[in-house]
Formats: sequence, structure tokens, C-alpha cells
Amino acid sequence: MITFKAEIEKFGDMGEKSGWSYIFIPQALADQIKPGCRQSFRIRGRIDQVEISGMATTPMGAGDFILALKASLRKQLRKEAGASVEVAVEEHKGFQIEIPEDLELCLSDEPQLLERFMDLPKSHRNWYVNWLNSAKTESTRTKRLVRIVSAMDRNLSFGEMMREGKEQRN
Repeated sequence: MITFKAEIEKFGDMGEKSGWSYIFIPQALADQIKPGCRQSFRIRGRIDQVEISGMATTPMGAGDFILALKASLRKQLRKEAGASVEVAVEEHKGFQIEIPEDLELCLSDEPQLLERFMDLPKSHRNWYVNWLNSAKTESTRTKRLVRIVSAMDRNLSFGEMMREGKEQRN
């Protein structure tokens, strides 16, 4: 496990990352966590005294990474952009998000849909599963199940599905 101090930063206008709060992980530190890696990987440990597990790093080029901090985590930390945090992390090997039973049932109605979903990289499957599991009501969860099944049927990526939803609301 490596330990370092970091400042919470926030993107201005940066495409899909606009407004994200994050911690910057320079290549030298990233190489201590997972040597030579240039792709997203999961970490666990703590930020200040808050335990974290299964959080994904995002590659930024030249071996540097960021760790996005959701509002709920910043609230636990009681810190926003500009604040300093103590980070102690290591690679979270073997991290796996299980496919929810309702999603698996919906996709298995048409075997090619489940196959298409399982052919996605693990990180992409995790985006769908996390989005589904973050629904606060049963009706929202049902709507998200329908959108995921439709996205698999039309071979859309997670980003394409989400952008399509924004276009329909405008």
C-alpha cells in the first residue's frame, strides 16, 4: 500500500469530465500501485479516514491517472476542490461486480443480448451495473433495465446510451 498527500481538484470545461472532482495520481505513484499499467484499474484503501474499495482510476495519458470523487464520497470526507487529503491505496485485485439477477433475467430472454453484454470489457459491464444499482426507486430501476436491454439490442456503448437519453430529454 502506498501513502501520499493529494489536493482535490476539479475539471472546468473538459468534455465528458466537465465538473468532475478528482485526485491526480502521477505516473511515479501509479507505477508503485500497478507497475507499467496504462489502463484503468481498481484500487482500495482509504482517503483520510474513509475506506474505499473497488474505485476505478482513469488514465490521463503519459502514465498519469485520476481518481474521480463522487459527491457522496466528498460529503463523507467533508472536503471539496482545493482541500488536501491523505491517501493510502493499493490495487484491488480480483474486484468483481456481480450482474444483478433482474438484469441477467432480462438479457437472457434473448441469448444474443446476454452474450453481447458479457462480451463487453469488465469495466463497461460495471458501468451498466453500477448505474442500474444506483436507482433509488423501483420504477427508475425498471426504466433503466429497459434502456440497458435496448442498448444491448442496438449494440450501443454505455456512453452512447446515456447521450441518447440526454438527447431525448432536450
